Amino acid sequence: MKRGWDFFLRPSVPEPVFQGAWLVYRVAIGLAMFGIHGLEKLTDFLGTVAHIPDPFGLGGTISTLIALQANVTGAFGVMLGLFTRLSALLVVGVTLVGLVVVHAHDPWSVKDVPLMYSLAFGLVTVRGGGRYAIDHRLYRWVRSAVRSRNVRQVQEA
Repeated sequence: MKRGWDFFLRPSVPEPVFQGAWLVYRVAIGLAMFGIHGLEKLTDFLGTVAHIPDPFGLGGTISTLIALQANVTGAFGVMLGLFTRLSALLVVGVTLVGLVVVHAHDPWSVKDVPLMYSLAFGLVTVRGGGRYAIDHRLYRWVRSAVRSRNVRQVQEA
């Protein structure tokens, strides 16, 4: 019984548990962003162009393409862990504009969705993809390639 309480009371979980939970978190928020926001914009592009807010005066088409970039490309990047921080930052940029500019005068019951997406993807921007991300493999591959290149240069000198 002591073991059960220990799991809930200790300040952190073992690293493999955290990395698994982080993968589930990334996939869940990416699926939510794509499924709720991205898919709708993809399937009804012209309808989205007609009604999407245009806070910077770029036009409905450009605003829709920016939103699609975040809602589709950003969401899939976060789910896969591919260029995770950049992908999450795309989403944060769009959701913060929605929160601060588009919904500036709306009640908090409307602002809560862009706020929660901003916080969720902001956390991914800070934390990165984790061990179970394509970024992790890319980083290790690039680091080993750079090390081997540096070793060859030292040996040739």
